[in-house]
Amino acid sequence: MEKALEQNKNTYRLRNLSCTSCAAKFEKNIRDIETVKDVQLNFGASKLTIYGDASIEQLEEAGSFDGIKVYSETQRSLEVKTPFLKKAENRNTLASLFFLIFGYISMYYIGEDSFATIVIFAMSILIGGFDLFKVGLRNLTNLQFDMKTLMTIAIIGAAIIGEWSEGAVVVFLFALSEALESYSMDKARQSIRSLMEIAPKVALIRRGNKELELDVEEIQLNDILIIKPGEKLAMDGIVIKGHSTINQAAITGESIPVLKAVGDEVFAGTLNEEGALEVRVTKRVEDTTISKIIHLVEEAQAEKAPSQAFVDRFAKYYTPAILLVALFISILPPLFMNGDWSEWVYRGLAVLVVGCPCALVISTPVAIVTAIGNAAKKGVLIKGGIHLEETGRLKAIAFDKTGTLTYGKPKVTDIKVLNGMNEKQLLGISMAIEKFSQHPLASAIIKEAEAQGININDFIAEEFTSITGKGAKAKVNNVTYYIGSPNLFNVLQDIPSSITKNIEYLQSQGKTVMLLGTKTELMGIVAVADQVRESSSKVIRKLHALGIKQTIMLTGDNESTGKAIGIQLGLDEIKAELLPQDKLEAIKAMKNQYGRVAMVGDGVNDAPALASATVGIAMGGAGTDTALETADVALMADDLDKLPFAIDLSRKTLGVIKQNVAFALGLKLLALILIVPGWLTLWLAIFADMGATLIVIANSLRLLKIKS
Repeated sequence: MEKALEQNKNTYRLRNLSCTSCAAKFEKNIRDIETVKDVQLNFGASKLTIYGDASIEQLEEAGSFDGIKVYSETQRSLEVKTPFLKKAENRNTLASLFFLIFGYISMYYIGEDSFATIVIFAMSILIGGFDLFKVGLRNLTNLQFDMKTLMTIAIIGAAIIGEWSEGAVVVFLFALSEALESYSMDKARQSIRSLMEIAPKVALIRRGNKELELDVEEIQLNDILIIKPGEKLAMDGIVIKGHSTINQAAITGESIPVLKAVGDEVFAGTLNEEGALEVRVTKRVEDTTISKIIHLVEEAQAEKAPSQAFVDRFAKYYTPAILLVALFISILPPLFMNGDWSEWVYRGLAVLVVGCPCALVISTPVAIVTAIGNAAKKGVLIKGGIHLEETGRLKAIAFDKTGTLTYGKPKVTDIKVLNGMNEKQLLGISMAIEKFSQHPLASAIIKEAEAQGININDFIAEEFTSITGKGAKAKVNNVTYYIGSPNLFNVLQDIPSSITKNIEYLQSQGKTVMLLGTKTELMGIVAVADQVRESSSKVIRKLHALGIKQTIMLTGDNESTGKAIGIQLGLDEIKAELLPQDKLEAIKAMKNQYGRVAMVGDGVNDAPALASATVGIAMGGAGTDTALETADVALMADDLDKLPFAIDLSRKTLGVIKQNVAFALGLKLLALILIVPGWLTLWLAIFADMGATLIVIANSLRLLKIKS
């Protein structure tokens, strides 16, 4: 059944989706189409997914109440910049304002109750509120009580009791607030739209002897992209010719361009700076890293955060409660306390207006949409509101060592020659033996020998034998040499105490020591260390400054190496010589002690620990499908620099959400208190509602300004 639904799945992008209540109604209308099996509407991303059959005409008919336009996901140039005065709703709002001003002039010179004044205010109400009434009256007949229903009842009620001027002011302010809300939501969604516009839609490719300019949808795997200086890459691929620096800020958030040469991976949407490149395409357009980022960001914005789920549940009961309160205020005082009907109905209508839940409903999603979009633009992929909120509440962070706090690429740091052999001989013999090994330490020795210009043909190893867990042996120039750990040579011979002290000193610095020698004689010492990232200690300091209570390193490396690196970085705790299951247990213990814990790793290794942590944070998500799919948060660049930014942004988002809810409810509560002395007018009620909505949106948009 699920497979059949997937086969009949269509995705569309939307324009003019203005509010959450409109989105809910649009979704309900689509569900009523007989041929539609299921529907998912992503308000934050303005994206619609349909399971079943429905034409674009049917979908637009379902959204006609709000002027919603529907486009195929693959269709280009969806966003048409329409001038302010060319939008019908904005022209109607201005016309409403004109008649409103004209009405007050008439009221001043002719009188409030004159026929001409009433007609002018009525024109203001009808022109400014035509779309509102169309939806509100239809909702009223269907007993659907949303914001527009409440506003329609209030304005019609105001006209019935003769408050024409108040009704006209309410209509104008409501129309103005709708226009401003639509503009602000569009601003929040711009972060996704800018991601979609990063990669070019056409590219120059070579097939055989022909050069063709093709749409990206037509480009096939293994096509050759021709990238000129100053051009953006349209597809992911591998460089097969040329070298150049590539600005990868759009994907990884790195501000410094990266040198790319033959064999290096490059991404769609990145900018080629000075050199010409030829790139073999390795992914189709829908599978490129930028496409996956866009998809995951949109899915993240659709996923409700815990605070949003709470607000939605609250709003579900809040609106009917406001209707009942307004009804009781309107009828109880006149019936039981000899109150004036006109006065109390007016107060009830004011309650309806001020009680609109618009600001409350939008308080969380607009903040989540803005924060996730801002993070994505800066190279941090947060895969949902729940992960954003949990990141903001973290108390402790655990780090894998290799490839996270360090580069994961061991390098030779010390070479000490013994017994008359020179350094080049020592490295040459070591290289000859280690070229048969797959161990990371072997690659460090080979790289160092190559860097010193040692010719691999000058040293030929024969009869190579691996000694499991300790090292290897081989014949070089007819002499059998051993290379490996001090434990290997402890078995072969007695190591002099002076050399043992040297070994212990190097190990205390976090270095791995290898010895080279024959069965009876030591020839030299080679120390190798995984290089600590320059940014790691700065990141740890920033995390402590942000209030993270505990930073801990979980590593499978030996105790002395782990301690040396941990002390160098300023970590609170170091746990070494751990197997994957030990790391999992360590995370569980931290959760018991601190509550919310993050695990930072490469997204491939230590999967149990990443999955068990409150938030799993993967390093180097760009181009790594596993990291993008498994982590809750992915740092797209292979660098920790973005981690403090992600936590700071998440915490500020939590603060903004709390402020938004407080603003939304606080302003309404204050307005409702004004009912007691009778100070709450209709125009003041709509002003309070509009003010709350605009404060909530403006406050959320501040999250766009948070920098890494």
